Amino acid sequence: MTTVLVVDDDPGLVRALRISLDGHGYRVLTASDGASALRAAEDGPDVVVLDLGLPDLDGLDVITGLRRATTAPIVVLSGRLDSADKVRALDAGADDYVTKPFGMDEFLARLRAAVRRSTRRSARADEPPVRAASFTVDLAAKKIHRDGSEVHLTPTEWGLLEALVRAGGEVLSPQRLLTEVWGPTYTSATHYLRVYLVQLRRKLEPDPAHPRHLVTEPGRGYRFRP
Repeated sequence: MTTVLVVDDDPGLVRALRISLDGHGYRVLTASDGASALRAAEDGPDVVVLDLGLPDLDGLDVITGLRRATTAPIVVLSGRLDSADKVRALDAGADDYVTKPFGMDEFLARLRAAVRRSTRRSARADEPPVRAASFTVDLAAKKIHRDGSEVHLTPTEWGLLEALVRAGGEVLSPQRLLTEVWGPTYTSATHYLRVYLVQLRRKLEPDPAHPRHLVTEPGRGYRFRP
């Protein structure tokens, strides 16, 4: 059973989400503030649904704290409509952003997609690591090492990197990457790619401003170059 941690200080919304999630076979944990959310994350939820407007902590700080405690995907619920808020949330480690008010069917679809992306592949245990000049990608263990240290990636960052690495140098179009990593309803969300590629390059490239491994091919898409 998939466990969902719902973090929101609106009792009515939490109650509605619990009823809907229970009815669709999810196990539901709840927290009404950031501190409680960080404690609840220790119980190992499969996905976190997080409101940014919490009474005690800034929502972006909660995302950062959750990322230290869990690799579970984080779906943000927020009434903030500014695209800059969305970018900051994604940059902090969120995997999706749903604007309030929202339809329950859309929310459940986004939730399913987030869980599916985080578990969609099970690599063969004997699959050899892929070595680039600056880092090593262990597809079987889903781990990245750079300069002898493990690099933490969010589930979506991993999904994007894995798609590029498995393509073996083939140029992948933005639409193909968005479909593979986010799902077929995201083919026009090219800003997601820009945000996550910036994050990956910061973590993996020796010179993020001049990437040598996660390469943009103008007018075509993106590819991985060892």
